Amino acid sequence: MLEGVKVLDLTRVLAGPLCTMLLGDLGANVIKVERPGSGDETRGWGPPFDARGRSAYYLSINRNKLGLAADLDRDEDRAVIKHLLAEADVVIDNFRRGMLTRRGFAPEEWCAKRPELIWCTITGFGAESDRPGYDFVAQAESGWMSITGEADGDPMKTGVALADILAGKDAAITILAALVHRMRTGHGKRIVISLADTARAALVNVAQNTLVGGKDSGRWGNAHPNLVPYQLFKAADKAIVIAVGSDAQWVACARAIGLDTLAGDASLATNAGRLAQRERIVAEFSRQLATKPAAAWRERLDAAGVPNGIVQSVLEALRETNASAVTGMPSSVGGDVRFAPPGLDEHGDAIRRSGWNVFDRLFPSSS
Repeated sequence: MLEGVKVLDLTRVLAGPLCTMLLGDLGANVIKVERPGSGDETRGWGPPFDARGRSAYYLSINRNKLGLAADLDRDEDRAVIKHLLAEADVVIDNFRRGMLTRRGFAPEEWCAKRPELIWCTITGFGAESDRPGYDFVAQAESGWMSITGEADGDPMKTGVALADILAGKDAAITILAALVHRMRTGHGKRIVISLADTARAALVNVAQNTLVGGKDSGRWGNAHPNLVPYQLFKAADKAIVIAVGSDAQWVACARAIGLDTLAGDASLATNAGRLAQRERIVAEFSRQLATKPAAAWRERLDAAGVPNGIVQSVLEALRETNASAVTGMPSSVGGDVRFAPPGLDEHGDAIRRSGWNVFDRLFPSSS
C-alpha cells in the first residue's frame, strides 16, 4: 500500500523503530540510520541474543529496513544524510530538542525548503521539553501506574512498554493521514508525537470516569470499575477471565456455569444492579468456577456466546502464530515481511553509492 514511499528513519529504541517497521510492513522503503560503532541502543539490550549476537529486542522492531551507519558530526556522513533527505517522503526522528538543528538538520528548515516533506518527531513530553522520553516514566506520570495492580498493592507498570508502542502507532497513523493530505494538496506536514500525550489519551474511559464522577480512579487488579463480572477467576487447574459486557451476556453466563438462581434474580438484571452486588457475584462465581477445569468452562461459555479466555503464557500464545525468531511477530497491520532487520551499516556502502535506488538494486521486488 505504501510502495515507493521513501522513509528516512532517524530513530532508535522502541516507539520510532516500531513506527517505521509498520510503514515498512505496508511497503514503504525504509532506511534506518544509526550511530557508527554501537548503533541503536537496543542492539545491546540482552540477553537473549541469537546465534549471530543480535538482541531479541532489536530484532522485534527493525525488519523491512536497510541499515546505514552515519556520524552526524562528520561532514562526509552529513552529506549522505542530506542527499537522502532531498528525496525522502517521510522523515522520523526522536532526537532530543536542538540536536539535529545544531548539525544542520532543523526539521522546520527542511520542511520550509521542501513543502511536500512529512517530518515526524517523537518526543517524551512535547516539542518544548528537554526531558528524555522513557516509557516507564510516561506510564508513571500519565496515571497508568496508579490504576494498575492490586487494590492493596503498589502502583504497577504494564508488562510491555505500552506507552512506547502506542506512541509508535500514533505516529504511524498521523503519518498515513499526512500522506493522504499530501496526495490531495501537494503539501506535507510537520508532526510532533509525545509519549505523555499518547499515554494520557489512552486513559480513555478511565479518564472519563474521573471527569464525570469527580473522583480519582483507583486500582482494580483484574476486575473492572464499570462491569461485573469482568475479571479473572481461578478454575480447578488454571485461571480464566470472563468479560460480561451486556445484560443478555450476564444471563447467558450465569446459566452456562450453572448459577441459574443468579440468572433469574431481578436485582441483578442490569449492570448497575450487578455493580451494587459485586461481592456477592464474585463470591458465587469463584466457588462455582473452582469446581471444574478452565477448558470445561471455556467450552460452556463459548457455546453460550460469553466472552472468556484461559490465561496463557507467552510461549503458549506464540504457538498460535507463525512468529519468527528473526523477523518477530506477524505484521499487525496486514503487511508483508520482506527482509530481516539489518546489521549495523549492512547496506551502508550500497546506500552511499545508490541513494534511494538501493532498493531497486538490492531488492527489485520491493519497489
